[in-house]
Order: sequence, then structure tokens, then C-alpha cells
Amino acid sequence: MPGTFIEAIGQALVEPKSWSDQLVETASGSLTSIFDVSGLATASIGAACLELKHYGRPEVERASMAIDRRLASFWFGMTIRPLGWTLPSPWDAIAGDYRSSDGWIRLHTNAPRHRAAALEVLGCAEGREHVAAAVAGWKRAELEQAIVDAGGCAAAMYSLDQWRVHPQGQAVASEPLIAWSEHQSIAQPKQGSASRLAGVKVLDLTRVLAGPVSTRFLSAFGAEVLRIDPPNWREPAVEPEVMVGKLSAQLDLARAEDRLAFEQLLRRADVLVHGYRPGALERLGYDSEARRKLNPGLIDVSLSANGWSGPWAQRRGFDSLVQMSFGIAAEAMLRAHADKPVPLPVQALDQATGYLMAAAVIRALRERRDTGRIMSARLSLARTAHLLTSKESTPPTDPLSPENSDDLEPEIEETFWGPARRVRFPGTIDGTHASWPRGARPIGTDPATWRDHV
Repeated sequence: MPGTFIEAIGQALVEPKSWSDQLVETASGSLTSIFDVSGLATASIGAACLELKHYGRPEVERASMAIDRRLASFWFGMTIRPLGWTLPSPWDAIAGDYRSSDGWIRLHTNAPRHRAAALEVLGCAEGREHVAAAVAGWKRAELEQAIVDAGGCAAAMYSLDQWRVHPQGQAVASEPLIAWSEHQSIAQPKQGSASRLAGVKVLDLTRVLAGPVSTRFLSAFGAEVLRIDPPNWREPAVEPEVMVGKLSAQLDLARAEDRLAFEQLLRRADVLVHGYRPGALERLGYDSEARRKLNPGLIDVSLSANGWSGPWAQRRGFDSLVQMSFGIAAEAMLRAHADKPVPLPVQALDQATGYLMAAAVIRALRERRDTGRIMSARLSLARTAHLLTSKESTPPTDPLSPENSDDLEPEIEETFWGPARRVRFPGTIDGTHASWPRGARPIGTDPATWRDHV
């Protein structure tokens, strides 16, 4: 059951404890894990849906809403089902777990520069067998630090107990699940549309995977989402999954004309969602003060991997790496009597954090509409991991049954790559279903303008 999760999330969203009574869980089945991943899925998706319900229908504040636990579990994985075409692998050929001289380490090499950094430190040829031989000669913590120092991404495996006393583990444990900050109120509350999020402009500066999950949800219920990436950036394995319903453009913020275009977009945005590492936007000249000067009424929701304080606050990170650091993979390995790390069955930290980001956006929109208060929020994958691991973990007694045709939407989605179907969205809000205005398309398909300028 998602009770403990939804109560913790409700408190983070500044709701009374009775908020948890409004979510009714239907269906059954759980993803196979010692952690309650399906409960987290139900609670986090439910939180976003509850915030949307409150945003659009204040007269039904006390009404209950159902979330399908089975479908929520599927929505924590890939939801698109290609018809006559295939998705590329989400993992680089050498990404994965390797045994060092004193334990396990995970290398994240999906981005070319991260792959190059790992190979440079290891001093070996490409290929898993060469990497494995090179890693075996290193101590895990020393290799982790060397790769990070070279601009790459790696995570040594810690146990839950080891992480609890690690300086970064202690820093994350002291942070709130959602860290709110309030700016000056605007003179007049900005009224929203009666049609859910219609008219809300969301500027999306996020990449795989939590941020795109959040803006996919917002797009499904009417928001105009414009994603901005640097030139030549691609995410071929996940674009069909997360680009549905969105506009997408590419800008080089080192070029004066592209900076001007970005600032024009920012001035008219209602919401900025960004997942740059702490300090990255500041180095580009767009710190919080500069963003607020361009747009005093901007709602700002940001994401980091490893938390916002502690020695790792500015370290690059991804879901799979946080699982290794945080003790998740080690605890599952121990409980399964396995001979290698055991990850969660899905990228649950990304997914849950994405839906919590969406919930925070909608809560801030409601505050601006009703009171004129301008709110910002910060979240992290690491703090979501802390929420997951702080709850009692037991293997599920009701594993999910295999997917069947009833789990899929009947409509065909026409994507850039070909036709596809999607898993049915797990929640309906006062009879409103998730619906995207266009099928998924590649990054960089559109001009860097809001739709009413096209």
C-alpha cells in the first residue's frame, strides 16, 4: 500500500495528513523488488494527479481518486510499444557493473564524453573484457574518484549502513523531499484555464530521465512544453518514450543570438523546469537572480542527482549510480544471495522524482493563481532514494502478471519512427484522461518559439 509514501509526499507538498485519504488504490500486483517500488509508483503518480485535481476543481477537494497500481507499475518502465520498429538499447556497450579489487563499481558511459573519460582513466581499449580487466586492478573508491575527476560518471557500491554514515548520505538525509522557497508575490494572481493546464507555458531544460517524465505529465494535461537542448544532443533510446506531446528546439547558450532567443522564451514562460547540475546555469550567466529579473512571476522547479548539499552536490549522477551509492543494489544483492549487484527493476528514482516535480509545478501554479505567491522547488534523485529505503522492505507476495492487450491504449500513436501503442495511464482526474496533442518526435524538431509565435 502507498500509505506511508503518500503521507510523506503530502507533507512535502504542504498538505494536511488527511490528503492521503483522497487516494484510492485499485488493481493489484507488485514489481519484483525487496523495496516497495510499486507503492512508490502509485504514490508519486497519485500525488501528481491529486495536485492536478485540486488545481482544476476546487469544489471537489475532498473527493477520492483512484490510481491503478498495476498500470502505475508499468508506467515506471517504458510505456511505448512500437509496431513494426524497435527501440535502440538505452545502454552503451561498456556501461554496467564491474568488480574491482575490493568490491563493485558501476560505470555510466552513455554520453560519449563520459565514455571517453572512463576509458582514459582506465587506459584500456574499448570492449567489456578490456574494461573488466582494467577495473580489477583498482580499488573502487579510488577509481570512482578518478573517473569523476576526469569528467566521467561512476559509483562505487555501498551498503545501506555504509551510506548512512557517509558524508553525502548524511547530507541528503537532512534535506526535505521537496525544498520550497518563496519569492515576492506578484501584484495580481495569474488566473489559470478552466481546462486543466491549458495556456501554461513550461520551458524544459532537462534530460534523461526524471525531468522529461515530469514535463510529459504536464503536457498530457494541457501545458505547452518547449524543451531546449544544445545543438547535436540526442537521446535516441528514450525520445519515443518521453518526447510525446512536446515541442523541442536546440540552442547554443554560448552564442549571443541563441542567448537572446532563450531569454525571450524565459520572459514568457510560466514555469522553468531544469536538471542542470547545481551551479551550471550560474556559470552560463543565468543564476536565480538573473532568471527572476527576466521573469518575476516565474515558477522554478529544479532537479539534482546527488542532493543539494554535501561534498557530492555538484557531482554528475544518474538513477543507476544513485542506486549503487545509496545501498539499494547492495541490499538487494545481499537479500537475494546474488553474486553481483541487484538493481531496482525499473529506474524508479527517476520516475518517482519526475512525478513529484510535476506535482510541485502544479502546486506552485495553484499558489500563484490563488494568492499571487511565487514558489520554487528543488528535488533530487538521492532524496527520493532516501524515501524509498526508509520504508520497511519485504519481497512482494503478489508479483505482477504479464502485460496483456487490456493494459494498452486502444488508439495508435503516430510517432516520427512509426506507429506505436502506449500503456494506459494509471489515473483519471474527474473523468479527464491523459492525452497528448502530438506523437513523439526527435529532439530539435521545432523552432525556439512559443506556439502562438509559430
